[in-house]
Amino acid sequence: METVADPETAVDRLASLHTAATGSLRDALNRFLAEGVPPDSAERLTFRYPELRLTYRPTGPMPRITRATAKFQGPGVFSTTLTQPGHFRAYLLEQLRPLVQDYGATIEVGLSAQEIPYPYVVEPGAELARGVTSSDLARHFPTPMLSSVGDEIADGLWLDTDDEARPLALFDGPRVDYSLRRLVHYTGADWRQIQPWILLTNYHRYVDQFVRVGLKALVAEPERYARLVLPGGVSVEAGEAAGIEADALIAASPWHRFQMPAYHLVARDGQGTSLVNIGVGPSNAKTITDHLAVLRPHCWLMVGHCGGLRQSQTIGDYVLAHGYLRRDRILDELVPPDVPIPALAEVQVALQEAAASVTGERAEALKQRLRTGTVVTYDDRNWELRWSQERRRINLSRAIGVDMESGTIAAQGYRLRVPYGTLLCVSDKPLHGEIKLPGAANAFYERAVGEHLLIGLATLDALRRNRHGLHSRKLRSFDEPPFR
Repeated sequence: METVADPETAVDRLASLHTAATGSLRDALNRFLAEGVPPDSAERLTFRYPELRLTYRPTGPMPRITRATAKFQGPGVFSTTLTQPGHFRAYLLEQLRPLVQDYGATIEVGLSAQEIPYPYVVEPGAELARGVTSSDLARHFPTPMLSSVGDEIADGLWLDTDDEARPLALFDGPRVDYSLRRLVHYTGADWRQIQPWILLTNYHRYVDQFVRVGLKALVAEPERYARLVLPGGVSVEAGEAAGIEADALIAASPWHRFQMPAYHLVARDGQGTSLVNIGVGPSNAKTITDHLAVLRPHCWLMVGHCGGLRQSQTIGDYVLAHGYLRRDRILDELVPPDVPIPALAEVQVALQEAAASVTGERAEALKQRLRTGTVVTYDDRNWELRWSQERRRINLSRAIGVDMESGTIAAQGYRLRVPYGTLLCVSDKPLHGEIKLPGAANAFYERAVGEHLLIGLATLDALRRNRHGLHSRKLRSFDEPPFR
């Protein structure tokens, strides 16, 4: 480890170490595939993640810092391994600068003991040489090990020992690399295109509307937006968007090959928006948010459909969740159901104000269409078949909507420290016999989906203007790592 003078130098050095390590690993892998010559023990020592270490030894009282992130909970040595530090440069500097300026922390960088698994330097889609098996490669190159990939830090399960550094970040290098590759697999897009403001939906019609809005934005604001990226590598640059039809563009993208296709309106300042069609169910919701979290997004919002549970609701009304009855079961061990998932005031206010702005309705008129309350999230799409068992619990919760993803997404945001929110659109009323009739369904979707998506986008615009206030102390624990 070597001491560096400032955060900028530290990130430059980390990027240089990572480039050298991955380059060495890639060269050795190519040589082995071409000539059968494996790396020797000395060469293998270069295949390691860079490490970032901060030391904080106060000589007096700790400063009183009220912000939620980039703060020490106490004195000590803090470290983490890193991947792709060049890509994460802005995030790293955002965390490091206050820790140095406010606390006087010293920074060290160097190579860690963690090896970089060889699959993480192979480009997606690349074909390895015929005749070479995965077992051949595993004999000579580091491979992904489940024992070194986990969420113990985020889940508060790490062991604090006097002779080891404390965690500096929620996710280390191997955990981040694992998720970056999973994101490519599930979403069909390069993980580098994923923007820090994320909309999650459970219905493909939101994709159609997002692409339309994205094409219009490229034409109207080319100085703000650079491109629109679709699954499979289909990309439209700002200067090419005029005259392109959304339906044709979507048809050209092989989105159907991917389990949770993602679409990205890439902003020139790095503050664009991504939409991920996660499909149906809490398993998908947990899977994608497990992986999106390593990118440290500023916010994710659920905008999808739900069943309305009150007689006074009308199909097309909105449900703004301020609480969740979590019947999804998928996170019960990690975030037990008796742990409250708080509503985040900044997100709630932004959602309500965006709804008023987009619909043009306020006060009582808005209350007729937008209702705030508890959403029930189930893991069983046919929960109605258990109505006699579920009736009392729904009554006790005073729930106003039911879906299969929102509670999971909120709990994951709470667990992984990503601000979250939910605005759902009532698509049917299962308890009152109101369903979408085939003839009326398309008219409902065209009107409701378009407006709903615009509310989600307007909410993210409002939150961008208060980005630092968004990262709430509600999401931080008493022994929180310094990095967000």
